Amino acid sequence: MSVTLGIDIGGSGIKGAPVDTLTGQLVGERRRIPTPEGAAPADVKAVVAELVRGFGLPGPVGVTFPGIVQRGRTLSAANVHKDWIGLDADTLLSEAVGQEVHLLNDADAAGLAEARFGAGAGQDGTVMVLTFGTGIGSALIHNGVLVPNTELGHLWLRDKHAETWASDRARERDDLNWKQWSKRACSYLQHLELLFSPELFIIGGGISKKADKWTPHLTLDRSRVVPAQLLNEAGIIGAAMQAALLAPPVQSSRAAAKKA
Repeated sequence: MSVTLGIDIGGSGIKGAPVDTLTGQLVGERRRIPTPEGAAPADVKAVVAELVRGFGLPGPVGVTFPGIVQRGRTLSAANVHKDWIGLDADTLLSEAVGQEVHLLNDADAAGLAEARFGAGAGQDGTVMVLTFGTGIGSALIHNGVLVPNTELGHLWLRDKHAETWASDRARERDDLNWKQWSKRACSYLQHLELLFSPELFIIGGGISKKADKWTPHLTLDRSRVVPAQLLNEAGIIGAAMQAALLAPPVQSSRAAAKKA
């Protein structure tokens, strides 16, 4: 068993749990603290530190972020405080918790988890995970390797901005039934299929809980389309996977003595 702590920063709550990164299973109770209003870096840092202290698990910590993350810096902040933009968030959180912290985009985290342990388990080639909610998050994985920060919800379909036209919020805003929404989503997926030719689309986000409503209507000519399986645990699992991947290897005492 290789256990790493994963933390998922969401719009309403910050959730964490220890994860066996060899199996994708949570090995302890998930804990949740409400996201501070405004989600300023100092306030979020305090919540993350509280969660890490509460679990008392040594080693690296993986944390998701609702925006672009590049080399530990947060470069966008659509639904959190603007002070995150350009911030060295890895260093900020690492210093706050006294452990090595690695951030990654929240959709990327969910994608890693789904591709390895969820609906994409055992699938070779290119897998695309899309989360339909307030916007559209995306993760692109090829043979288990993540291409980070794709942000494909911001594509334009002629005169339509994809996530403001085909997200779950757009479905509610425009009072669409599931067949009507699926027609929009299908147009979006067909465009992605043309660009990336994935073997598999995994559909996550809030709508994955209602898969029976849309799966009969959402089909493509070449790619398979399936609902996500890990639901609210995907971000936590993916964050832990990333942290375990980036952590330096643990050197055995015998090897260390030999090297010395």
